[in-house]
Amino acid sequence: MVAGICAGAVAAAVFAAGAHGYSMRTDARFAPPTAFVPSAAVTYDRELVPAASWIEVRQKSRERGPTTVKLRVTGFVAGHAYGVHVHQKPCAADPAAAGGHYQHEPSGEPHHVNAENEVWLDFTADEQGSGEAVATHDWGFRRGEASSVVIHDEPGIKGARVACFTVPFGWETG
Repeated sequence: MVAGICAGAVAAAVFAAGAHGYSMRTDARFAPPTAFVPSAAVTYDRELVPAASWIEVRQKSRERGPTTVKLRVTGFVAGHAYGVHVHQKPCAADPAAAGGHYQHEPSGEPHHVNAENEVWLDFTADEQGSGEAVATHDWGFRRGEASSVVIHDEPGIKGARVACFTVPFGWETG
């Protein structure tokens, strides 16, 4: 088994990979792209995703089996519905840098943009500004093709990108 820990002032990740799968937990506090202390979690809209709000992402994948991704947040706008998807590239100062949605079967066709072919983690923040979501698929990520979680200002596929969290997703080994 290989285990690693990455820690900093604003982000931490713990992961383990072995012959039977991959398990990862990472969390961070959101900061604007111009923050003095950079973060793996970037907020582009501080009204919808305030600086210092928190995010946690977990992944558990079995070799040639299901992959589960869990999301938890705190400090968001109470009652607001957010769209959340796994994206292809890491976060950067430009919201577009995270690329498009990760797709199990890559396609430019609109009918492939759905919760079965992608990882959707939409949620509505509760009265305390907390939220959570879980997505499970019978497929895993391809190496280097899933790198972030992007938060949109509305559920579904049309919302603006309001925040991004770079995540060390694991991939299928088989």
